[in-house]
Amino acid sequence: MSSPVIKLSDVDLSLGRGAARVHILRGISLEVGQGEAVGLVGPSGSGKSSLLMAVAGLERVDAGTVEIAGQNLALLDEDDLAEYRGRNIGIVFQSFHLIPTMTALQNVAVPLELAGREDAFERASAELRAVGLGDRLSHYPAELSGGEQQRVAVARALAPDPSIICADEPTGNLDEATGAQVADLIFRLRSERATTLLLVTHDLSLAERCDRIVPMRSGKVETPFAREPKRAGLASERV
Repeated sequence: MSSPVIKLSDVDLSLGRGAARVHILRGISLEVGQGEAVGLVGPSGSGKSSLLMAVAGLERVDAGTVEIAGQNLALLDEDDLAEYRGRNIGIVFQSFHLIPTMTALQNVAVPLELAGREDAFERASAELRAVGLGDRLSHYPAELSGGEQQRVAVARALAPDPSIICADEPTGNLDEATGAQVADLIFRLRSERATTLLLVTHDLSLAERCDRIVPMRSGKVETPFAREPKRAGLASERV
């Protein structure tokens, strides 16, 4: 493995309060190399999305360390963490999370404007053209299909040129054909830009396109750092 751009060491995470508090991640240790694509698979409730949110700095862990490109996220306050995330991590959600009152161009330009980029709209336009939406720049989310909305979300995630893409079930709200197109787009752009990809999915065929599969169950990594995407016994596991 190349030098890790993502490094989790003995990470624990609980969510909720009092009697409703649930232990989500249990002693997670994981390293992901620069430019590597890793698929997180496992049953619902296994902690896949929570792990992704911890990597993105959207959840503060209770114990252990989360390091992104050598930066311990626990040492950053909320403002610095948001700035660091904006520069280094692009996030694609299952639900597109587009701002309904903004056009596709404006949605993609938002993180660039927040980062102080003077060329925010030029860059946003280029990213939308890169995902095949050059003729949809002035369309609002309600005027776009589900696949087109997810393409906007992908363009928004990639526009700041992050070193890491965190994708949480990016094809989960799409039909099979549209999902395949969006998956092709994500993997093509990731390859072209040598971006690290951390992908959460229930779709084993999608996970197998990654360099490595990391199965999770009950908040734990079952077989960390397995090198081969296809391994005996994994195909029969319900994910």
